[in-house]
Amino acid sequence: EVQLQASGGGLVQAGGSLRLSCAASGFTFDDYVIAWFRQAPGKERQGVSCIFRSDDFITYYADSVKGRFTISTDNAENTVYLQMNSLRPDDTAEYYCAAASRQSRSAFSWFDFKNYDFWGQGTQVTVSS
Repeated sequence: EVQLQASGGGLVQAGGSLRLSCAASGFTFDDYVIAWFRQAPGKERQGVSCIFRSDDFITYYADSVKGRFTISTDNAENTVYLQMNSLRPDDTAEYYCAAASRQSRSAFSWFDFKNYDFWGQGTQVTVSS
């Protein structure tokens, strides 16, 4: 059974940091691209970042988080992390991790939530001003 377990959300002041974790099980981790999405109330689900473990661990970020967020992976633990620094109130959202059966970044719109096969439950991130 495929499972993605997201954790690490919380309440933090603007300028603070959080680290989200996504623990994956039930599939061959290296055959999938793992991404983080977020969704604020009344807004569309937005791609935040992704990592292609089988494509030189290449990473992508939404423009709004570049330079502040870092995605990484722990091979031994089948876990993907999202380190979020310099958080801003507009980062407030439910954050989700997702997996798509994809080894290569070629011709793949990583930021389109419709391209993902599996989703974890969300973890809430709230940034106060």
